[in-house]
Amino acid sequence: MNSSFFDQYQRPIIGAILLSLILVLIIAAGQGAMELDWRNLFQADSMEYYIVWNIRVPRILAALLVGGALALSGAIMQGLFRNPLVEPGIIGVSSGAALFAALAIVLGTHLIPTLFSQLGDYALPIAACIGGWLITSLLYLFSRNTRGISISSMLLIGIAINAFTGALIGLLTFIADETELRSLTFWSMGSLSSFNYEKLTILVVVQIIILPLLWRRAKAMNAMLLGEREAKHLGVNVERLKREQIWGVAIITGTAVAFSGGIGFIGLLIPHLIRMVFGADNRFVLPFSYLFGGILLIIADSFSRTIAGNSEVPIGILTAFIGAPFLGYLVYRQGRG
Repeated sequence: MNSSFFDQYQRPIIGAILLSLILVLIIAAGQGAMELDWRNLFQADSMEYYIVWNIRVPRILAALLVGGALALSGAIMQGLFRNPLVEPGIIGVSSGAALFAALAIVLGTHLIPTLFSQLGDYALPIAACIGGWLITSLLYLFSRNTRGISISSMLLIGIAINAFTGALIGLLTFIADETELRSLTFWSMGSLSSFNYEKLTILVVVQIIILPLLWRRAKAMNAMLLGEREAKHLGVNVERLKREQIWGVAIITGTAVAFSGGIGFIGLLIPHLIRMVFGADNRFVLPFSYLFGGILLIIADSFSRTIAGNSEVPIGILTAFIGAPFLGYLVYRQGRG
């Protein structure tokens, strides 16, 4: 498909995607371990009302926001690096969040128990968010040179930082007790079970502010597909674009991962599929990646809630089952291309 196709059929395509999203939302609200009497759905004192509106709906909306943020971030990173195997974690935000989450779980209650007690359920997300942004800041500083931000240096330094943080997380895992180890394991596998309307509001506010700033640079991202030098000749302020996109990705990914834990492969899988189907025009790749990323995570979360009966399978396991074979396919395809 190409841009002229979208110019002609833009409204029907967008309408079909939005209709699919609505259907997925409705179906997901009906999925769960407990059978519900839908006649009581709007009775405020009923069990059905509490389960659907206070548990399932916040979780489903969180899946839409988290999945959308990860997929959009992956699309932006793949565009900047001009590499389909790049995902948001390459700028260190995911590994930084994981490291500080591990520090909070293993050492936080021992070193600063009063602060952790005061922060309550927000202690872990705040620590993870700070860690993600801090590691991204270090990567950003190390990748700068006299000519600006070096994408190739950022890629290599990002790999090194991710490996180093992985080693530190391994050390913390080694010294953790049984309870801490269990908490750390479940956070690293990802879950949306802790979401409520307060946490959902934080994600909504962050994304309302950041997403328009990212989407408005779609045409400049298209110029970057030709290379940095060509983009400069077309009038794009390349250094400003890289700075805006990197920090925008760090903010929306950091907040998403802080609340959901480690959910992999969404940022790798969805953008590449969108480009395969709709083409490389970022005017469509960015919003469609967001929508389909949200849809995929809603579906994965529905399976995680129902596939094991009354138990819940960590959502990161399901996304890895989908994403890992696809990553192998990408590597195989690139090797043959």
